[in-house]
Amino acid sequence: MITELKPNEVFVFGSNLAGEHGGGAARQACNFFGAEWGIGEGLTGQCYAFPTLDSDRKQLTKDQLLKSRHKLYSTCNSLPEKTFLLTTVGTGIAGFTNEFMKEIFISQVTPKNLVMPKEWS
Repeated sequence: MITELKPNEVFVFGSNLAGEHGGGAARQACNFFGAEWGIGEGLTGQCYAFPTLDSDRKQLTKDQLLKSRHKLYSTCNSLPEKTFLLTTVGTGIAGFTNEFMKEIFISQVTPKNLVMPKEWS
C-alpha cells in the first residue's frame, strides 16, 4: 500500500467516470493525495484517475479500458520527469481479475516512468 508520495510521484488509482472516490484506492487518493471529487479520468491532485467503471458503476468494456490505458500512457510519456505508481486498478470494487487487468496494461509497451504493481510483475 502506498502511504506517501515524493513530489515527482503520481498515484494511479481505479475510478468511476463520475469521479466519486468513495472506496478502495480511490478513497485513499482523495483523502491523502489530492484527488478531486468529480474527476473520473486523468490527472487530479498528485494522482491519475484511471476509470474502470462508468458513471452508473458498471464495468467498462475492454475497448474502453484500452482507450483509457492509451490516455494514461500518453500522459506518462508527456511527463517523463514524473514517476507514475500504478495500483491494481479494476481488481477491487470493479471486480475484474488481476490477470485480465494485467493483460490490459502489458499488451502495449509500457512507458519507462510507469511502475507496475508487484502483483503484475
